[in-house]
Amino acid sequence: MDKRTFGNTDIQVTPVGLGTWAIGGWMWGGTDEARSIDTIHRAIDKGIGLIDTAPVYGFGRSEEIVGKALANGRRDKVALATKVALNWSDDHDKVWRDSTASRIEREIEDSLKRLQTDRIDIYQVHWPDPKTPMEETARALEKLYQAGKIRAIGVSNFTPSQMDELQKSVPLHSLQPPYNLFERDIEQEILPYCRENGIATITYGGLCRGLLTGKMREDTQFTGDDLRKNDPKFQGDRYRQYLNAVAELDAFAKERYQKNVLALALRWLVDQPGVTTALWGARRPEQLDPVDDIEGWSLDKEAMAAIDDILDRYIDDPVGPEFMAPPTR
Repeated sequence: MDKRTFGNTDIQVTPVGLGTWAIGGWMWGGTDEARSIDTIHRAIDKGIGLIDTAPVYGFGRSEEIVGKALANGRRDKVALATKVALNWSDDHDKVWRDSTASRIEREIEDSLKRLQTDRIDIYQVHWPDPKTPMEETARALEKLYQAGKIRAIGVSNFTPSQMDELQKSVPLHSLQPPYNLFERDIEQEILPYCRENGIATITYGGLCRGLLTGKMREDTQFTGDDLRKNDPKFQGDRYRQYLNAVAELDAFAKERYQKNVLALALRWLVDQPGVTTALWGARRPEQLDPVDDIEGWSLDKEAMAAIDDILDRYIDDPVGPEFMAPPTR
């Protein structure tokens, strides 16, 4: 897979990265460690050069699994991204934002240990914390950056004004926002801001919690702690609108490119100006088989316009990913 320079750093990444929220198990119905490790190995074998995780994904489990998977010589094959600034109760019943210096100082050591590494390539503030001064957060990150424990400072789910505020105290290298065919709010201000300021992007939710795989049906059941039970996209008439749009997108992809909707959704992301890496969430090795289907072709302006027309015709009650935002303290 081709490499891209990560913003204004010397880090090299690939257009597709592996997202490991589901691998952690929390809100995804549990985890299988051996299968998850096989999935990470398959991603590396396919040339994926960025792996993204976070402490809150399984309350350490995702990072632990990633660390085990990257042992024995695989660590240097990827850019490793993780996050900081979420806290949780001992029983894992509550999660909240916490970007205090003390939280960052604790979490960096925990993450390095779980990931079995001496440095994190891209360290990201998971959500903005309005109850902690931005300067306090920035100074804690700068300390880690100067010590060589992290190679790039990133944020996730930040607005341009919040990024401006952070950059008063520390360099900012990347942003991780939600972005997919169905969730496109960042096109208005955030993507232009990142392009203008040389900030790399790692987009998440590329397949919209599985909607864009083409495998969802109206009678698909979500059980246990599956977050889609609370996702408004998967409820009632709105769910049917999205399913109808997916069916039409799939037909378009097959007719125009001999591809399916999953390949179309990822190719669409990779071709967007300002997107550095698009994350692909997988928890089984075979889920990565379609990676090959996004190589060797691209979407022109006519195809982009046709896709927009499909969305306009089928979805009259769109909704974003706001339901996932954790509370403040």
